[in-house]
Amino acid sequence: MLVYALPVLAYLLGSVSTAVIVARVMGHKDPREIGSKNPGATNLLRYAGKTAAALTLFGDVLKGVIAVLAARLVTDDPLILALTGFTVFIGHLYPVFFRFHGGKGVATALGVWLALNLWVGLALLATWLVMAAAFRYSSLSALTAAVAAPLYVGWLLPGTSYLVASAAISALLIFRHRSNIRNLMAGREHRIGH
Repeated sequence: MLVYALPVLAYLLGSVSTAVIVARVMGHKDPREIGSKNPGATNLLRYAGKTAAALTLFGDVLKGVIAVLAARLVTDDPLILALTGFTVFIGHLYPVFFRFHGGKGVATALGVWLALNLWVGLALLATWLVMAAAFRYSSLSALTAAVAAPLYVGWLLPGTSYLVASAAISALLIFRHRSNIRNLMAGREHRIGH
């Protein structure tokens, strides 16, 4: 029975909003009410500083890693593992504990892929870093990694369950970045460090 509960437990773990918790503990404003209103590391970096952003980034990655590694202790079924990774990601996007107002999911998705297949995770991280160094846009880096993810998964982690999960996660990442896409096209997107 625990096997079938894993995706539900992963969703609940994903629903723990690291950004909101970090902001409250450090005495900052709720990230859902300031800046881009996105409870994620980039928004916290802009108004709360590097420490708050780093803690948020670490916590969001850790959610994905913990959910998948915990599932691996119980099963090696690719369908359950892929579903667990997907539901922790969905929990981050639509957290039940925070009125379904979550982040964009980049860091949690990275944690999922690092735990499912280290090489996929490292390839995604490298893609993000190269794009960030070249263009200085966090959103563009995330979008590029999202587009590349199904290709990396198909190459390094073959299997229908993983490919479907990667396509769904990537589609949602792109959807969650729709305002960033508009800003990029209009030349209004903030650069990293701005």
